[in-house]
Amino acid sequence: MSAFAQVLASGVATGCVYGLVALSFVLIYKASDTVSFMQGELLMVGAFAAVGLHAAGVPLALAGVLAVLAVALLGAALERLALRRALGQPHLVAVLLTFGFGLVMRGAVASVPAATHEMHRLPLPEQVLVLGGIAFASSHLAVIAATALLVLLLALFFRHTRAGLALRACAEDARVAALMGVPVARMHTLAWALGAGLAAFAGLLLAPISFVHLDMGLVALKAFPAAVLGGLYSLPGALAGGVFIGVAEALAGLALPEGYKDAVPYALLMLALLAFPRGFGGRAA
Repeated sequence: MSAFAQVLASGVATGCVYGLVALSFVLIYKASDTVSFMQGELLMVGAFAAVGLHAAGVPLALAGVLAVLAVALLGAALERLALRRALGQPHLVAVLLTFGFGLVMRGAVASVPAATHEMHRLPLPEQVLVLGGIAFASSHLAVIAATALLVLLLALFFRHTRAGLALRACAEDARVAALMGVPVARMHTLAWALGAGLAAFAGLLLAPISFVHLDMGLVALKAFPAAVLGGLYSLPGALAGGVFIGVAEALAGLALPEGYKDAVPYALLMLALLAFPRGFGGRAA
């Protein structure tokens, strides 16, 4: 029972990271009808930025905040300088642009020798907490708590702020929103900034679970199916899809021989999509 609870907590924590990256996919897709294939690289850049700032003497908490803000600004800048020009063009143009920017970011980080040849870990305290007689890793509980807090803040933002309501209006119908005076172009920029910042925050949460390394952005390959499972339009659905994949992956690692861990979640994902073809969000993509 203890091992099962620990594995479950680990799966939920990892699933929260998948879910946050899936949220970033959905935010951008809802606002601009574009699938961003640079979210994994934004996650990796955010984690490396925090490591670099902390190594330069910036306190860890401040380094994390600055890293998220810097990546959010990077997302906004890419939208203003390049991705906006893809509006009205075939969808493949924007998709390829994000793919190309991702490769550029990966190449830029790889050009730093320490990033290529070393693995880093943010110096966060690692303790074992005993709850109800069951030991849990403090990093897993911290990831779950941070995700819950961030989701709450996002919900408040979308429900009770002018920018959040405007962003929701653009996601529903950009043309009608424009007729009502909503600055659609600014909302597109905000969506890309939020999506980039979410990916960077997910990178910070992933750092205590795994090392900070050049390939950590590959988690986006699991987060994107989570976004699809959520329906691509549903923020709660994306988070639920991420947790589903994280838990399935953890339980597969506990119950099945080595090597099946990565295959089982996708098999379950396909079965779930057969049962819920529109995803948990219940809306056609």
